[in-house]
Amino acid sequence: MSEHDLPHDEPDADEAFAEATLVQAVENQLESGEPPATRAVLNKLTLVGHERDEALHLMALVLAHEIRAMLREDRPFDGEGYERMLRELPTLPE
Repeated sequence: MSEHDLPHDEPDADEAFAEATLVQAVENQLESGEPPATRAVLNKLTLVGHERDEALHLMALVLAHEIRAMLREDRPFDGEGYERMLRELPTLPE
């Protein structure tokens, strides 16, 4: 398969790749234990009935929100803000 055979120009493929990358980043946070809020929020979401995959998806959306804000505002990652948004799940940030 050549690079031209890859569906990198398709919006759905790009979106799926971005989501998979964000979910992997959340999985890495869980594995490393940093930030600690990641494990606590996953536990909370699964306790209230969310499937693990659904909880990871919600957490990835929060991470995406923070990354977009970083890029838009040209600022460093706000770890405290990220943890605050995680703790507010299942309510998503605006």
